[in-house]
Amino acid sequence: MQRFVARSGLLEGGRRRAQSLLRSQQQQQKQTRYFAQAAREKEIANDVLPKMPPFDYSPAPYTGPSVDEILAKRRQFLSPSMFYLYKKPVKRIQHPTILYLNHAVADFAEALASKMPGNLKVAFFTNSGTEANELAMMMARLYTGCQDMISVRNSYHGNAAGTMGATGQRSWKFSVVQSGIHHVLNPDPYRGPFGSDGEKYAKDVQDIVDFATTGHVAGFISEAIQGVGGIVEAAPGYLPAVYKNVRKAGGLCIADEVQSGFARTGNMWGFEAHGVVPDIVTMAKGIGNGMPLGAVVTTPEIAEVLTRRSYFNTFGGNPVSTAAGLAVLKVIDKDNLRENASTVGAYMKDRLTALKEKYEIIGDVRGRGLMIGVELVSDRQKKTPANAETLHVLDQMKEMGVLIGKGGFYGNVFRITPPLCFTKEDADFLVDVMDYNMSKL
Repeated sequence: MQRFVARSGLLEGGRRRAQSLLRSQQQQQKQTRYFAQAAREKEIANDVLPKMPPFDYSPAPYTGPSVDEILAKRRQFLSPSMFYLYKKPVKRIQHPTILYLNHAVADFAEALASKMPGNLKVAFFTNSGTEANELAMMMARLYTGCQDMISVRNSYHGNAAGTMGATGQRSWKFSVVQSGIHHVLNPDPYRGPFGSDGEKYAKDVQDIVDFATTGHVAGFISEAIQGVGGIVEAAPGYLPAVYKNVRKAGGLCIADEVQSGFARTGNMWGFEAHGVVPDIVTMAKGIGNGMPLGAVVTTPEIAEVLTRRSYFNTFGGNPVSTAAGLAVLKVIDKDNLRENASTVGAYMKDRLTALKEKYEIIGDVRGRGLMIGVELVSDRQKKTPANAETLHVLDQMKEMGVLIGKGGFYGNVFRITPPLCFTKEDADFLVDVMDYNMSKL
């Protein structure tokens, strides 16, 4: 018994010594790690790290929206293909890309969405109308899985590969591959075969679907008022009938508002006068009052197609251009420019129509708001284009201080698209100068 107790005591003492030794080793390891960490920190502190060059600029404290607020707007109003860099995004960096978190692009996208009908709430920004139309056509093809696009003769949509194909005038086409586009009759009330009967022109679109495609199309792209084509407004009833036919064929309807958008016609958008709501709207020119800016606005469902791959535009949506775009929207509202375009445009159109009664050379006066066309013809019955006279009057008006453009397939249409702040006094001066020079022909 004594031997057992003694042996038990020896065992217990051994366990205590082993535990003490283990604790001692653990403490020693902790001390080793501590000193090693301290040594590393001292080493880092003594390292000669790269230093930023000195500069004498101190940015003002940031007082804008929070990161969370900006991200929330981006998710709601910008294309879902847009991404940003870093776990903690830089907010205020002066860089032209939207990869960095700047509130200007989100603020403008939100304001732009407020001007759109229906569920057109998601924006993707570009630098021009050509880029916007290229993107819109690609989105329509991706969304529908079809390649066939329908465009209108005499139209102009841009000068890149896809948009050149959609453009319906030989003057703007180079001899390069332009595929997947079907051009339909231009619903031109002045020169078209059906006059102002929009539904008869729309039947040509249905014929194209039936006889030139599989019966399914990617989409239809059109201007409510053709700008380069000579201020030609689609015949009444055309767009509603065409939109119905195209959607029945599974296609999307794209409204090219590059020239007619932003209050120029007296409405915010040219398509509004036709009682339709497109699936995609493209815009540029007036969007930034001279800044390089364009946009595609569509529904969240259609915008999702751009998440299938990476789609990015380096300068599209940069802070400077989008700040200008937001300023434009504010000025349109503050100065009632929609109402001004409607009122002054109607007044000027009446005065120009009076000139038509005075001069046989004026074949047609047309348009809406501050987007008016005056077509010159040497023979009213034959509608023979008066090209030389158009150039002459254009040049003489310039010498008297009036700058207007020209367009149309034959180059015989005055394109009158003045700033939206144009007044009745300005309109009187323009018409008086045109009157004077036509009297000298």
